[in-house]
Amino acid sequence: MSDRELRARLTAGDLDALADVYDRHGPYVYGVAVAITGSRAYAEEVTQNVFVALWELPSSYDPGLGSLRGWLVSRALHESARRAKVG
Repeated sequence: MSDRELRARLTAGDLDALADVYDRHGPYVYGVAVAITGSRAYAEEVTQNVFVALWELPSSYDPGLGSLRGWLVSRALHESARRAKVG
């Protein structure tokens, strides 16, 4: 399934689409968060925040600007950097 199709499903409120996105990209997002924060606990929080943000506002991801994985990782990097400064 393409990123555009996943976004359309998310926009329609399809919870299975979120599960599909998480299964496909969750471990990668989590790995980035662990690498930046140095903490599994913070990385779990960052990962959750990234996927909640996608669920709450799927239109914030624009497939015309890049891949869904890239968007998720970008969010994770920003969230991790902010969390690392606070933590």
